[in-house]
Amino acid sequence: MKFTDGYWMVRAGMHPLHPAQAYDIWPGDDAMTVYAPTAKIAKRGDVLNRPIATLTYSSPADDVIRVRIEHHQGANDPGPHYVLTGADRVPVKVVIDDDAGVLTSGALSVRVHRGDTWRVDFEADGAVLTSSAHKGIGLVATDDGSHYVHEQLSLGVGEYVYGLGERFGPLVKNGQSVDIWNADGGTSSEQAYKNVPFYLTNRGYGVFVNHPELVSFEVGSELVSRSQFSVKGQSLEYFVIYGPTPKEILRKYTALTGRPARVPEWSFGLWLSTSFTTDYDEQTVSGFIDQMAERDLPLSVFHFDCFWMREFNWCDFEWDPRTFPDPEAMLGRLKARGLKICVWINPYIAQRSPLFAEGAARGYLLKRTDGSVWQSDLWVAGMGLVDFTNPAAKAWFTGHLERLLGMGVDAFKTDFGERIPTEGVVWHDGSNPEGMRNYYAQIYNRSVFDLLVAARGEGEAVLFARSATAGGQQMPVHWGGDCYSTFDAMAESLRGGLSLALSGFGYWSHDIGGFEGTPDPAVFKRWLAFGLLSSHSRMHGSGSVRVPWAFDDEAVDVTRKFTKLKLSLMPYLARVAGEAHGAGWPMMRPMLLEFPADRGVASIDTQYMLGDSLLVAPVFSAAGDVEYYVPEGTWTHLLTGAEVTGPRWVAERHELDSLPLLVRPGTVLPIGARDDRPDYDYADGVRLDLYQIADGHRSVTIVPALGGAVAATFTVTRTGETVTVEADGASAPWSARLVGPRARTVVAGLGVTRLEMRTNR
Repeated sequence: MKFTDGYWMVRAGMHPLHPAQAYDIWPGDDAMTVYAPTAKIAKRGDVLNRPIATLTYSSPADDVIRVRIEHHQGANDPGPHYVLTGADRVPVKVVIDDDAGVLTSGALSVRVHRGDTWRVDFEADGAVLTSSAHKGIGLVATDDGSHYVHEQLSLGVGEYVYGLGERFGPLVKNGQSVDIWNADGGTSSEQAYKNVPFYLTNRGYGVFVNHPELVSFEVGSELVSRSQFSVKGQSLEYFVIYGPTPKEILRKYTALTGRPARVPEWSFGLWLSTSFTTDYDEQTVSGFIDQMAERDLPLSVFHFDCFWMREFNWCDFEWDPRTFPDPEAMLGRLKARGLKICVWINPYIAQRSPLFAEGAARGYLLKRTDGSVWQSDLWVAGMGLVDFTNPAAKAWFTGHLERLLGMGVDAFKTDFGERIPTEGVVWHDGSNPEGMRNYYAQIYNRSVFDLLVAARGEGEAVLFARSATAGGQQMPVHWGGDCYSTFDAMAESLRGGLSLALSGFGYWSHDIGGFEGTPDPAVFKRWLAFGLLSSHSRMHGSGSVRVPWAFDDEAVDVTRKFTKLKLSLMPYLARVAGEAHGAGWPMMRPMLLEFPADRGVASIDTQYMLGDSLLVAPVFSAAGDVEYYVPEGTWTHLLTGAEVTGPRWVAERHELDSLPLLVRPGTVLPIGARDDRPDYDYADGVRLDLYQIADGHRSVTIVPALGGAVAATFTVTRTGETVTVEADGASAPWSARLVGPRARTVVAGLGVTRLEMRTNR
């Protein structure tokens, strides 16, 4: 939201006031409060008829400073509120003198200058990270009686802004106007399913605006040297989070808003869907699964989309008897083949659903201000919306899901949750309707995820969710929504995933081949490689199926190749997933997350790191032409063994069954002994592939067990021409291989804990 008309003028109908000076700075209970009048106070009479801004600085954790800006403090606050973890306040150091008031938390300080000009600096390690300067804070009244509060934080030369949720435009947000307002807008517009009021910059800090309602960001788009954020009302609260690295910023941000949950290992395998509006029944489903097995295509999860229920009844949570007459027996047969089962749900109850009348009578559906049930025909005829602020409604909804779990369902695709009405409605708990627009996704997904945790246990719950806001990373997995079946849509999906990764989300997926339309075989095959080198991999479409033989035999071969490759990488991927859960670091990482000092990666959004060691550059053309950036060092193509030395841009052409997949120098890459399923004993028969191990190298590689514990650790060192591998906890045979022109493998038998290899033989 913009308040100015160019640099000099204010927009018509807007009347801003700005703090003019830090008139009083007072210490408090682990806090510092500043009273800032909106004009300079030169004499006693100036304090009359003069609004002030009250700013309170405190800290919930080391290296994090909370800023609360208030005009009038008497407003009602019915919620909702983001649920933050940890303490509300931790001890801080406050020093107030004639020049400034300074509050310090860990290595981060906020300095409020006294004097005749308003200025607040956020400092760390002796340098200013960002500042709120003259007219940075605005208390704005409008002609229609509304009020807004805005803050502007300075952007330095060469400073880039990232994050703000799953956004499908450029990864760097400078120059963009971004509204944090969940919408069902596909992947081709400025709208987003997952809006998160958090950004980080390449200058060592992040900013989280603690408001679930509409937050408007002007990232160098109102004043090009500032990032502005604003909310409606009389107060604004935000946090400045010091890194200094992007990884540390994410670690501290997710410590505040919640870490991604650990997901089950089976979820990393291939998911196959019925697709959306295709015709299918039990025979169709069984045929898909039979043909996957016949073609040696490992399958982990089968997903039933909307039409597992009868049309016009979504949701009644009853299998359509015309197509699935004995669902429990069917699910039993599928699970006997080792498959997990996912079914589609949404938070709407159609008018024709037998549950509608019950939900309306019991007050489980969102109501209008006149007491009637809010209804819409946009999606399913006459649908109402489950009011999850009502504990009884939540129990009612999840009770039906629990019945499905008893049948053999393992996961839910929690679709929708974005088109939440904000006018003329009343929530059971009295929450502000504008705040519920974004926050509804949180309580919807939380309700379903918590049910899965209760029924299956920690680490066994997984969703396939579309909508989210800050904190939504706690209920994985999320997918990118409805994209077209084109190379352009494939690229925009990747941009969305990388943007979400820099917003605190650890896992992410997308529809392989695209959702809308039927992809050209080349698009499908290129997307397969990308999809199977994502954290989670699902083949799903709208009006056409995504089984690979529907395209051609080569698509079957590409599916097999990359599915088996991913499954063999599970000892590595399981460790990377542990970092998502333990530190808040995404599995799919924008290049800047691993190489923050390399200016060459600052704006790259066409490639990514899968974990810390694998560079993936999807191919967005049928011919196979691709350009990608290689950071410093000698990298190795995983698929061919060819070497590429950076830093530089590389142009290559790849066949349809290939893409740039490079291993970082100095990597010890554990390769599993199985490629038929994602959940196996990763340490049993593991092979350690050693890439560009330099003299003086020392590293420790963890091979996890199922459930996240450590199964074995391997310490690799190199002294001169000798590479030594020492195992701790290895209870099964393992091997090590030096990768390169003179590649060789040494096998350690049962009980062997040490191997030595010479690099010059």
